[in-house]
Amino acid sequence: MSFVTRRKPVEAAAQAEGTHRLKPTLGWPHLVALGVGAIIGTGIYTLTGEAAGLAGPAVILSFAVAGAVCAFAALCYAEMASLTPQAGSAYTYTYVSLGELAAWIIGWSLVLEYTLVCSAVAVGWAGYAGGLIQQAGWPIPPALLSGPEAGGIVNLPAVFIALVVTGLLLVGTRESATVNFILVIVKLVALAAFVALTLPAFDAAHFSPFAPFGYGAVTAEDARKYGVMGAAAIIFFAFYGFDAISTAAEEAKNPKRDLTIGIVGSMALCTLIYMVVAAAALGAMPFSDFAKSPEPLAHVLREIGHDGSAALIAGAAVVAMPTVIMVFMYGQSRVFFAMARDGLLPRQLATVSGRGVPAAVTLLTGFIAALIAGAIPLAHIASLANAGTLAAFIATAIAVLVLRRRRPELNRPFRTPAVWLVAPLAIAGCLYLFTSLTENTIKFFFLWNAIGVVAYLLYGRVKSRLA
Repeated sequence: MSFVTRRKPVEAAAQAEGTHRLKPTLGWPHLVALGVGAIIGTGIYTLTGEAAGLAGPAVILSFAVAGAVCAFAALCYAEMASLTPQAGSAYTYTYVSLGELAAWIIGWSLVLEYTLVCSAVAVGWAGYAGGLIQQAGWPIPPALLSGPEAGGIVNLPAVFIALVVTGLLLVGTRESATVNFILVIVKLVALAAFVALTLPAFDAAHFSPFAPFGYGAVTAEDARKYGVMGAAAIIFFAFYGFDAISTAAEEAKNPKRDLTIGIVGSMALCTLIYMVVAAAALGAMPFSDFAKSPEPLAHVLREIGHDGSAALIAGAAVVAMPTVIMVFMYGQSRVFFAMARDGLLPRQLATVSGRGVPAAVTLLTGFIAALIAGAIPLAHIASLANAGTLAAFIATAIAVLVLRRRRPELNRPFRTPAVWLVAPLAIAGCLYLFTSLTENTIKFFFLWNAIGVVAYLLYGRVKSRLA
């Protein structure tokens, strides 16, 4: 069988035993919390300002567009996760439907996505942590609070939090999931408080003009893309935490039920939260006033006279935003683990510790994320991460259609409704958002995958367990 088309059997359980097996320890509340923990984070605490600067008040539509595309993709993920409850997410779904080469490309893209998300959130967290450090008067030089492009030497808080989360994940899956659950509650309470405090300052005049940069994606002199769709292509980064849930398939106690609840439930809840918080921020002050702030929600509260509450919101972000890093670092290590277990990467990386954790790939992910976070600004990282995610979403939607046609007899605990409409809409929406990314981002994505294909041809093609 050609290496391009050889596929893993859908029915096969994960080919794992002993030190290559993950322990099922997570129930649906843990999975919903994983989704909310990943989705509610840098997107609302930090990227709200970045995106508002690109779309103006119409950023609310950007949230809606990105959320709708993700909702279509989430329905496809739910079917594939319940059908193939193995670690690996879109990589595994592509392997059982489209073949090994396509699976490698998607896995390689996911490695890019998850690692960069960890770095991006670490930078977003550092923006709030740096504000609190300066407010407290700690004797830390400003050059150690931002990366080279922002005039500093290294973003030390971003490096610090990436390494702390790595250490937490090494403790164990259930333990880190429980910590995530608690911190998600803190995060939601903080956002509810933000909305309540900004409502008295709400001014409808701040929403006019509604779309000052238009509804498409227009490239400006600074090479950024403005408009509703330009902002949506960046905001998209904030929504895709649900796909990290599918990487936990092998560790779910009842994957056929719990994965569907986790994916669909967290997606619906978070879309609503995003739009409400964005509307509250825009109503409280003109978007141009908070668009450039690294901590836009805290900035809004300070400007309307709630200095104490601003510090609390910033504190909640500092405490709770690491949940996003935790979930995506968890997801990256599981994708890496699945690829190594299949032989496409060195199988030594698929060794699981006594606590049920793939320690080697977790450490590798953490150190790479820390290095990137210390040197590269948030906007660049988020944009690059989106390209890998969009590729994974497209592959998952195609996988659903291929298996519906090729294997209609398979038992599907969750079936994507109106699949021949939903899946093509997910594909079309993701392709449009991909073209809305900056030219440099698109070039880097294809360069990354060209390197990946060479690596596969030299190693994975001959070391694969299916070879």
